[in-house]
Amino acid sequence: MKRSAVVLCHVGFEDLDALDAVVRNNGFDIRYIETPVERGFQKEALAADLLIVLGGPIGVYQDDQYPFLTDEIAVVRARLAAGIPVLGICLGAQIMAAALGANVYPGANGKEIGWSALQLTPAGLDSPLKALADGSVLHWHGDTFDLPKGAQLLASSARYERQAFSYGNHGLALQFHLEASASGLERWYVGHTGELSAETIDVNFLRAQSERCAPIANAVLGDIVQAYIGRLGAPSVV
Repeated sequence: MKRSAVVLCHVGFEDLDALDAVVRNNGFDIRYIETPVERGFQKEALAADLLIVLGGPIGVYQDDQYPFLTDEIAVVRARLAAGIPVLGICLGAQIMAAALGANVYPGANGKEIGWSALQLTPAGLDSPLKALADGSVLHWHGDTFDLPKGAQLLASSARYERQAFSYGNHGLALQFHLEASASGLERWYVGHTGELSAETIDVNFLRAQSERCAPIANAVLGDIVQAYIGRLGAPSVV
């Protein structure tokens, strides 16, 4: 029997990308919800077997300008309290941190955009992220967060300490973009052209990085998702 995965997205070009097929191959039907325009999504997001919260170019603390963030935080808080699976990516990870009572704020070290290695903690080496120990991931964020009470830090980068955390077996928060493929990122280069220009980042350099690093990161997506699903007590069908 298929399980349900609800994906909360904030801009159209930031979707599950390479993660889409992996989630489907693990026995889930996927339903995307664009929270800026779809009202009343809370009931469906609460009922899903798996909730995935994606990234976006806004901050958790901008809820006065983007009130749907308040609803997302409430949904994530309820699911985490009930022990129901939540996977957060970038903004999604920051929403998870806020839902657990931690502060989210602009990082003091500026924006982190590009591919670089993670440093896994001992808990990270014993987590679904252990497959990333020897590779690079895509960073594309300016905000960071405090580690929530009761969470385990899984990974850091050279610029920002809090790159991933777990909350029980059901909550997994990733500050970096595990889902990004080289081809899918072509949409990001257009959609985030203003940010890239402001940060004086050469698109051709970032594209070359992505073509080299993304296939390696994408190759371990299956291992990471299967390990995460396995810790939930749900059998993988792959």
